Amino acid sequence: MKSPRPSYLVAVPRRAHLVVGTALLAAAAVLLTLGCDSGSSLNDATGGAFGTGGAVAGTGGAATGGAAAGGTSTGGAAAGGTSTGGAATGGVATGGVSNGTPAPVIFKHPGALDSKEDLDFVKAKVAAGAEPWKSESDKIKASYAALRVPNAATTIKSNDDNQANNSRDDATAAYGQALVWYITGDAGYGDRSIAILNAWSKLEGFTAGSDQDKLQAGWIGALFGPAAELMRGYSGWAPGDIAAMQGMFKRAFYPQLNTMSTWNGNVDLTQIDAMMSIAVFNDDQAEFDLAVARWNTRTPSYFYLVADGPTVPAIGGDGGNPLTFWSTPTKWVNGLTQETCRDNGHHSQFALGSALHAAEVAWHQGVDLYTPQTARYTAAMELLATQLLTGDMQGTCSKAATTTDLYDTWEIGYNHFHNRKKLALPKTDELIRTKVRVSAPRTNWNLAYETLTHAGG
Repeated sequence: MKSPRPSYLVAVPRRAHLVVGTALLAAAAVLLTLGCDSGSSLNDATGGAFGTGGAVAGTGGAATGGAAAGGTSTGGAAAGGTSTGGAATGGVATGGVSNGTPAPVIFKHPGALDSKEDLDFVKAKVAAGAEPWKSESDKIKASYAALRVPNAATTIKSNDDNQANNSRDDATAAYGQALVWYITGDAGYGDRSIAILNAWSKLEGFTAGSDQDKLQAGWIGALFGPAAELMRGYSGWAPGDIAAMQGMFKRAFYPQLNTMSTWNGNVDLTQIDAMMSIAVFNDDQAEFDLAVARWNTRTPSYFYLVADGPTVPAIGGDGGNPLTFWSTPTKWVNGLTQETCRDNGHHSQFALGSALHAAEVAWHQGVDLYTPQTARYTAAMELLATQLLTGDMQGTCSKAATTTDLYDTWEIGYNHFHNRKKLALPKTDELIRTKVRVSAPRTNWNLAYETLTHAGG
């Protein structure tokens, strides 16, 4: 599959404060100058986020964009909740975790992107011939990934398409084969998966010398990590080979992942996705904690709620110019992302998928990142799903038409918020049933095989 690399190579200026406005009138004036309509949530004098009667500046009603699905709010409540200040339903996270800050973890295995409980559920469904799981398993068996043998290298020049795509295809195959091995018990898939992992355990590092290395390490680390975590339970993988893989991750991936990229936010979130799974495989508490801290920092700087008010948190790479960094939205509503208007839904899917991957790994380890950010992520899912279903950006961007790109990266979030937490996400449900499962590619970099692994009950 053709790499989406060129669209990622647009760097943004380095860090400065990301402030939508230093005062309410100043913010409104800036946005009016840029041509925002008078009904947008940033300059509606009676109901907008900056208006005297709006949810943020005043007390006169819910801000434009409303509460997240199912909620009523004067400050942007989480789905199913009520709020006057925008607190997520549930308040402090469960499991002894406050605001997503992890307590010491005794790592559970397998427990990266896929838990034992989830995998056993899928295994039973495939064995029973149930859909969509049976067809999704068959798709992997019929793909290039099923029989791929190692094409490893000792270095990766990540801005070389051949080297980048080769590492992607091996990582995708290792993960796909690991899934099929677990689900079917066929040792042939297990042997091929560990052959790829063993070959790549000799990787020394990335050599492009740019943030493209950080992105490439995130893309493939978010596949190699879950693959290795699944295969650590395979009797045919020698302890010394497992240790070699753990050492490779520290040697080659940590230097690229542990420094935040200052490109657009999807890159940081992709790095975090990889960090979380690798930390579990490596039993590395410090790496896990760093990933959680990065996730908590990036989340409010990428996914917007009207309840946040007129200031978006500063983040590395923002350049001190919020409108430029957020690609000049025409309306700020619940669920808007930093890249919504960059390319009308393409990179937002990568960012949303990566962020939810990380939260899912944490969940498997007893750390609840989801609950404090329920409003933010459900709003982002429902807004983006609405946009992709209608082909229209819903007034958020100057260009009305959405991207035609669609990826298999909706099941994890829907499984958590709907199947586990019983929240209604009607637009996400419709998108999954009518479009994602029907026509989305099952692999695209770190967005891979979610319909198989997380379709839920």
